[in-house]
Order: sequence, then C-alpha cells, then structure tokens
Amino acid sequence: MKLTLDAIENRIHTIRGVHVLMDSDLALMYQVETRVLNQAVKRNINRFPDGFCFQLTEEETKDMRSQFVTSKLGRGGTRFLPIVFTELGVAMLSAVLRSNVAVMVSIQIIQAFVAMRKTIGSFEKVIQRLDSLENKQIRTDISLEKILCALEKDKEPMQGIFFEGELFDAHVWICSLIRQAKVNIALIDNYADESTLLLLSKRKKGVTCRIYYKPRSSLLRDLEKHNRQYPTIDFVPNSSSHDRFLVIDHERLFHIGASLKDLGLKCFAFSKMDSLLPEIQRKLLKA
Repeated sequence: MKLTLDAIENRIHTIRGVHVLMDSDLALMYQVETRVLNQAVKRNINRFPDGFCFQLTEEETKDMRSQFVTSKLGRGGTRFLPIVFTELGVAMLSAVLRSNVAVMVSIQIIQAFVAMRKTIGSFEKVIQRLDSLENKQIRTDISLEKILCALEKDKEPMQGIFFEGELFDAHVWICSLIRQAKVNIALIDNYADESTLLLLSKRKKGVTCRIYYKPRSSLLRDLEKHNRQYPTIDFVPNSSSHDRFLVIDHERLFHIGASLKDLGLKCFAFSKMDSLLPEIQRKLLKA
C-alpha cells in the first residue's frame, strides 16, 4: 500500500465524534495481520486506556461497511467486532509493535490526523462566519419587514432607532419616505452633501424639493451640477436649526437624529411629530 497523506486521510473515519482508524486498515499500513496487531494491543492493554481505542458495536460496524465499501473489514465479514484507534492510540501502537516500519508509519498517520484537523478547523471557522452572517441577515430582514409593512399601510412608525452599521436599513427607510411624496419635500439639514442630493433625486416626477442648509460653496457647486441633470432642487440658507427635519407634502414631519448623508454610520433615532408641523413651518420654513 502506497502511504500518502491523502491515502491515509481517506481511511480516517468519524465515529462517536472522534476521528479513528480501523484495526484492519492499520494492520495493512503496518504490514502485519489484523490478528497480530490486536494481540499486541491486548498484551499491552494498560497502554490503551479510554480515548486511545474502542470496539465498534454491530450497528457501527454495519454503518462502516455501508459507507466505506473499500475498507477491508474482513473476507466474508468479520467474526469479531473491529477495534478502532484514535490519534493517541495510533501513536501508542508504534511503541507496542516495536519496528522501524511501525515508527515510520505512525509518524505519517499522525501527520494525516493533524492535516485533517487543520482542514476541519478551517471549515468550522467558515461555518461560524456563515452562521453569523445568516443571523445578521435574519435580523435585517425582520427590521426591513417591519418598516416596509408600516410604510405600505401608510402608517409610519411614530419613532424608531437604527444602530451603527445598519446602513442598508436606514437607506431603505429614507428612500421609502422620499418616494411617498406626491407634491413637495422640504429638508432641513445643515450637513447635506452630494449623497443627499442623490437620495432626493429618487422622488417621483413632479415633486418639488427644497433644502434648508448652511451655505457651503462645495454643495452649491454640486447642486448646480445636479440641477443640470435632474429636476431642480431649491435651497434656502438656514442658520436657525441644528437638528434635521424632513417634511413630506406639507403634512408629515419627521425629526431625524442624523444628517441624511450619515444615516446608519452611527446610532440615530427618528420621530414622527406631525402635530408640531405648523410651528416648524412658521419658524423654519418661511421662504
């Protein structure tokens, strides 16, 4: 039998949650009869405590035969239930058998166990990351479903909170509000930038838009370029408000705890406060 890591790994099985090698496979590798190998173990049974080797049950033996038909479990079936050896048991066998072949083969077998353990360990890390991503996606789906269901029923949440990193959720929420506008959008946001303009460009055709913000030359240039391509957005200088407000169709007022350009980057809250809209219109939306 040509011993390679792949050849040995193909004969390593998982039983009772541990990786093991069959006595018949080990005998083939050590170039001795299975009977001789097992007799050597019995003569030195004190060297093989629990965790080094164990005997298979009849059911486990049948499963081995059905899953690994290439493994030599005996001609015409085994008269005795096979013994399987863990990595520790394989290492001990080299001391029991006392031959150069046994030492050489044991080293190769241990290397195969280590290689398999590393491979399985890398798979476990991938599976853990996938589980983490799946759980995060489930939380995102639940959050989006709540928001979208409320918006479809035209019953926005009276208040809510988005946590750091929930960029997509926050993006969907603000885009849904903008797309609901039928007549007019008014945004009070001193930190608006080109990404804010891009969000507002998602409004329906014919919906007018106005931004109240502290004038900056960079945004004025962006706004000029925007208005050449998209429906015009007007701007009004604003130095009377630190907070951000969004008014939809002169009917709905939202207080937003972060600039539209920063939604989802840090934790922020929002509140629907339609009852305060007349006061906001009178004191802030004068133009």
